[in-house]
Amino acid sequence: MRILVLGGTVFLGRAVAAHALAAGHDVTCVARGVSGGVPDGARLVTADRDAPDGLAGLDGSFDAVIDVARRPSHVRHAVSVLRDRAAHWVYVSSCSVYADQSAPGERAADARLLDPLPLETDDATGPNYGPAKVACEKALVDGVGADRAMLCRAGLIVGPEDTTNRFDYWVSRLADGGEILAPGSPDDLVQWVDVRDLAAWLVQAAERRLAGPYDGIGAPVTRADFFAGIAAGIGVTPELTWVDQDFLAAEGVEPWMGERSLPMWLPLPEYAGFMARDVSSALAAGLSPRPLADTARDTLAWLATAPERKPWAGITRADESALLAHWHDAHGGS
Repeated sequence: MRILVLGGTVFLGRAVAAHALAAGHDVTCVARGVSGGVPDGARLVTADRDAPDGLAGLDGSFDAVIDVARRPSHVRHAVSVLRDRAAHWVYVSSCSVYADQSAPGERAADARLLDPLPLETDDATGPNYGPAKVACEKALVDGVGADRAMLCRAGLIVGPEDTTNRFDYWVSRLADGGEILAPGSPDDLVQWVDVRDLAAWLVQAAERRLAGPYDGIGAPVTRADFFAGIAAGIGVTPELTWVDQDFLAAEGVEPWMGERSLPMWLPLPEYAGFMARDVSSALAAGLSPRPLADTARDTLAWLATAPERKPWAGITRADESALLAHWHDAHGGS
């Protein structure tokens, strides 16, 4: 197959290109070329998708396009240029498209979406991110037809080469040892997907011409099992102290990401469904998540030589120690 990856130099896009090459496909990547290189064997077309002629350097037709764009204008432009030159499309959307994040067990095909970002708006940051992804989905389906488009609504993507630290914060923290502040309850559900598993599935989706919406994420597990899986992968026995969400909120600790936050933790019940989605359709369609222990082990090994990144989430060890001391004081030293 001749596969076009709109991206291909960073994290998921790069992993998609690598898996497509490993599967024997001819791979072309379109990127600005400032964030990294494409895998060996891929062709890089340097382009700025903001420019009206940004895709002018592409020639010929493609069996599949795999796009990770977040800005609706980029998707609309790609569709206008490539609609008649690409047989199938795989679009990486997000679980942030859903209007109700409170209900566990929802399926991609049944869930209600947010309203799409208005046509005159193209900012996909902050609260616009979910509506922008909805607008991207709509632009693709309206442009090429539902039967030619697979919509992969990804959850938290983790693993080696992650540009954020929303998963590897916990890998590093457990590896460091000592008393660890574990947010919420051991029974809270969490979900994630290893970037390599998601990339392999996206390539399979292109090969099989899957269509329709899927949640691209592994099955939910309890937070206790999440920590146990990381611990098994990196060979530690963690000392966890479970701290409830009301205490963390009162202390000004933010959920998920941002300054002074704890990743993979969200307030309940309003986000009870965000990391508890029914992904049976994705698993039946070929998504095959590896054991968490393997992801944790490989992530820790990558961190040893990883380039310095701006942290997206986490608290300092000093802050954590102060929070734990306050928690113990408030609970009689327990």
